Amino acid sequence: MKKIAILGSTGSIGKTTLDVIRESKDLYEVVALAAFSNIDELEKQASEFNPKIIAVFDEKKAKELKKRLSNIKIVLSIEGLIEVATREDVDFVMMAISGSIALQPTIEAIKANKTIGLANKEVLVAAGSLIKDLKKKHECTIIPVDSEHSAIFQCLKNEDQKSIKRLIITSSGGPFFKYRREELKNIGLKEALKHPNFAMGKKITIDSSTMMNKGLEIIEAYHLFEVKQENIDVVIHPEQIIHSMVEFIDGSILAQLSEPTMEIPIRYAISYPNRIKSNIKNFDFTKNSTLSFFEPDLEKFLCLKLAMDALKVQKSLPCFMNKANEILVKRFLEEKITWIDISIKLEKLMSLHKSENLIDLSSILEVEEEAIKKAEKI
Repeated sequence: MKKIAILGSTGSIGKTTLDVIRESKDLYEVVALAAFSNIDELEKQASEFNPKIIAVFDEKKAKELKKRLSNIKIVLSIEGLIEVATREDVDFVMMAISGSIALQPTIEAIKANKTIGLANKEVLVAAGSLIKDLKKKHECTIIPVDSEHSAIFQCLKNEDQKSIKRLIITSSGGPFFKYRREELKNIGLKEALKHPNFAMGKKITIDSSTMMNKGLEIIEAYHLFEVKQENIDVVIHPEQIIHSMVEFIDGSILAQLSEPTMEIPIRYAISYPNRIKSNIKNFDFTKNSTLSFFEPDLEKFLCLKLAMDALKVQKSLPCFMNKANEILVKRFLEEKITWIDISIKLEKLMSLHKSENLIDLSSILEVEEEAIKKAEKI
């Protein structure tokens, strides 16, 4: 029986992971749960899955949960997240906490040689080189959970690295890819939070609308699959039936197709290297007979271009860009800036940043702190 820790269990990825486990309770045991502050949901999850330990990042909420669940060990803050991610009795860590607070738990889980299901974009964008080096040193397995990277991971199984010609990351295009450029100036919060295919958290939904999510995915793919940046392409595919593709040097293309649901990549990650049966219905090609593809407009979706530019520079720029974007999205969600301001302000911030080498976690956190201060003021 595989013993699992879920960091971010109250978010959409965490809840879907528990749904998958619920269908196969004979295969998995939930040993540990962790979340930022949603203790009401944690209490419900604890009553069903009976974990041995729960981590709550918010110290006040952690103390409140201790009073409610006296029979379960409750730990708090970043130290609590690390304890959950490195427990000896955990085989698989689902890293579904959003934001940079996932950095330290991920690093420590790698050092503890855990198999990690990575559903956090910021970890590889902010610290890709460091994570890659640690992964090799500790011979740790990292399985991507994003549907696009899971698709590539599945297509590359048992393939020679030298046979890869290019990776093709698909994108829904978000809600605005058909908008004219002048229409983008009038986008409101309500419109931006309507993703055409998925129900996701607010931050990632906004990133989808600006296409920053695809920019982050290019950077992730660069670090996950060790291909050159020029060999990673993005194509808009509104139906989101093909989740990504790999083209090989002989001209063959492998694609992973399915209905747009996060259940599939999550199930694949926790069952890897095997596949387990799901209750998903047979795919109906007759009802999905039209698949369309478009080239992304980099002038219209400036955030995608900025992420590609950041990867060309590398060093600290992707880390700075990622955190600055996070703060700008937060300000948009608070209706303090407009949707178009996200990309305009981000471009200005990036142009002023002096890139430097990131040698350790401390230097990464310093760059993030710089990005926070500047993005809050601009």
